[in-house]
Amino acid sequence: AISYHKGLFYVTCTDIDHEGNFVVTATNPAGPWSDPVKLPQVRGIDPSLYFDNDDKAYILYNSDPPGNKSLYPGHRTIRMYEFDYANLKTTGEEKQLVNGGVDISKKPVWIEGPHILKRNDWYYLYAAEGGTSVNHSEVVLRSKSVWGPYVPFDKNPILTQRDLPEDRKYPVTSTGHAQLVEGPDGKTYAIFLAVRPYKGDYYNTGRETFIAPVEWQNDWPVINPGQQEVQYSYTAAFPEHKQPGTLPQSGNFSYTVDFRKNDDPSLLFMRKPDSSAFSRSADAGLTLQLKPETVMDFSNPSFIGKRQQHLNSTAETRLVFTPRSANEKAGLLVFQNESHFYFLAKSISSSGETIQLYQSTPGKKEMELLAESTLAAKGPLYLRCTAGWDQYSFSYSTDGKKWKLLKDKLDASFLSTKTAGGFTGVLYGMYGTSSGQATSSAASFRYFKYSGNDPMLK
Repeated sequence: AISYHKGLFYVTCTDIDHEGNFVVTATNPAGPWSDPVKLPQVRGIDPSLYFDNDDKAYILYNSDPPGNKSLYPGHRTIRMYEFDYANLKTTGEEKQLVNGGVDISKKPVWIEGPHILKRNDWYYLYAAEGGTSVNHSEVVLRSKSVWGPYVPFDKNPILTQRDLPEDRKYPVTSTGHAQLVEGPDGKTYAIFLAVRPYKGDYYNTGRETFIAPVEWQNDWPVINPGQQEVQYSYTAAFPEHKQPGTLPQSGNFSYTVDFRKNDDPSLLFMRKPDSSAFSRSADAGLTLQLKPETVMDFSNPSFIGKRQQHLNSTAETRLVFTPRSANEKAGLLVFQNESHFYFLAKSISSSGETIQLYQSTPGKKEMELLAESTLAAKGPLYLRCTAGWDQYSFSYSTDGKKWKLLKDKLDASFLSTKTAGGFTGVLYGMYGTSSGQATSSAASFRYFKYSGNDPMLK
């Protein structure tokens, strides 16, 4: 969670696989950020800071059940410490605020993502409940004291889509993990995560950020009042504010990043960036040095990517690459995780330079060759992936005008979180590897072009 108090931004976060929770600070949210300060007393996930009117601060989080003895699977608690924000450490004793959820007799699961808001002398503790899949929801409790006891709203949950028909048109599902904020018009709004499946619980765009109005009814917050389905747009009484020079992030849009002229701050690397593996120039654009590491390894491959942000989208790039052996490959990667991806690559075989399409093999560090075509001429190669709801298709061109379909109707659910696991969506990326062998070869990408066009966003 991110918080702001007296000129300083705070981010509290969980390093789930290593040393627990930590906090970092900055005077500007764009950075630089401080080194992380560990919070060993905060045992759990989803830490959030609350700054009260008396200048006291608190840190609350999801934690173990009482005595670390679960009454049922998914039994969790919300706990809190007072927090010394000047010295970035907890103080005093830990207190349990919520046990299990709104009604423990109903065995609620995964009470998490807690926040506190103060309004009209009430402290509102709101949190996600139900797990982050189709039963996801947001619930709220309140108290006259920050330490509780907290009494649940009798109309909980204040946000969910779990009781709506699965076959409704363009569904938004799995809503929860909300944070309430005050808009420029003085009204309250909820920012929360949700997903857009193309069938059942299958989606490739991961968890996305949504916003909905909040109405206060008898001193209780109600998200998306008067409607069951979360809407794709709401009328706001204030203008949209866009940062100059930034690429679009919502609605339908298209853009081209020309690496000969600029780059994009939202480009993503795998793990810690290796600055020796990439460069940018006015002539070649983005050049990736091929490395022995592959995306099937939990390491640092030569990869730079962007998120798939639409169910219907196209990613395209221009590649200049001369492979020296069959183990050298570079091209366009459509990546979910180390065992679930498609790779449209230029390489070389006994018949000469080829365009190849691979699919990863779950459970093995192997790729299956799905399609291959010999390239008649050397020179630049244009690569394209098109996503259409539940399918991907892959094409290539030698001039950027006439395109040849290499293979279509590939199963998009192979890259969904329901199949592959995890929580995040697909990446389109530029990638090069020498497949375990040392090399000095490099691949250059002139541009990355993206377009998205979903009917529900029009």
